[in-house]
Parts: sequence; structure tokens; C-alpha cells
Amino acid sequence: MTENKWDTQFQTHTHTYGKEPNYFIRENSNTFPTGAKIACLAEGEGRNAVHLATLGYDVTAYDLLSVGLKNAQKLAEENGVTIQTVQADLTKELTVDNPYDGAIMVFAHVHKEKQQALFDNLFQIVKPGGHILFEVYSEAQLPYASGGPGKEAFLYDPRDVLTWIASYECLHFYYGEAERYEGYRHTGLGHVIQAKIRK
Repeated sequence: MTENKWDTQFQTHTHTYGKEPNYFIRENSNTFPTGAKIACLAEGEGRNAVHLATLGYDVTAYDLLSVGLKNAQKLAEENGVTIQTVQADLTKELTVDNPYDGAIMVFAHVHKEKQQALFDNLFQIVKPGGHILFEVYSEAQLPYASGGPGKEAFLYDPRDVLTWIASYECLHFYYGEAERYEGYRHTGLGHVIQAKIRK
């Protein structure tokens, strides 16, 4: 989807991917130390950011779209927590004054020519020793038709991902099937790439 189409999507179908966190993020939330400062990249409408905030983390949600971030703030209010939001193109160089203790990224659909830049930002904004969690759809997702952009150019090649994380300590890496029920756009068995990394 283009930027305008995503804005329309989030305006027309609030919480497109539901209000509950991604399963992999929820199951690994204790990876981060108590009170950690966490960045959530390509966070959309904030379901993962709000979940982490309810656990006491200091959370900042980053996304290209203002509509999604506004919905994220509303979701945070519904849950009685506070999150910070930053509108930014995450495929361009991202700098922060104080690196984060950790970062997450879930199903960030960007074109292949921009994927490495996105991953570079994901790691660059985390301090040494910090943890990164991510889950994205692999190129093998296309036949499943259970979610994702529906175009191979916006899906991820596991060989690329392994190259991008090679400089860091990989604590968990998975390439294979997973069931996801997240709103109405992720429904059923799919094919993902997920990892837990220590920088």
C-alpha cells in the first residue's frame, strides 16, 4: 500500500490488525529489563507499543503515518498508559539522542530496495547490549493468502535477514509456519521470519 492508502485504511478500519500484541512480541516481552526504554518501529496503530507500556516499559512508537499514530495514542488512553509517538520515514537514516535499551518491529511491509535501511535503523537506535525482537512475513507467505502485502517485492528473504543480523548475537531465529490472528488482515497459517538479537 502507498502512504495515502494506509492513511485511508487506518481511518476506515480502525485497528486493522486488532488491539492485541503480536504473539511473538507478547511471548518475549520479558526479554527487556524492568523499566527499559523501547522503540517500536513501523508500529502502525500501536498494539505492540501499548502492550509493552502496560508492562511498565518506557515506549516510543515510530511510524510513517500520522493516522496510525493517533490511533495508537487513543489505544494507550483506553489502556490507561502513556506512549510517545514519532512520525518518521524509517527507511531513511534515523538518529536518536539517547539510544534505546531495546527495539521491536512487526510486519513492516517495505519494498526490498528499502528493507536493509529499515533494519539498519532498527539496530542503530539500540545501545550495545540491548535486545531487538522482530517478526516479518517471508517470501514464502504468498501462497498462504493469510495476510501480508501480497507482493513478493514487499516480503523478506531469510538470506537477506541473516546477512543483516550477522554482526550481532542471535539468540533465536525462526523461518517457518506460524498461525496469526491479528485483526482482519492477518488470519490463519502463514510463513514468517522472527528473531531475538542481542546487539
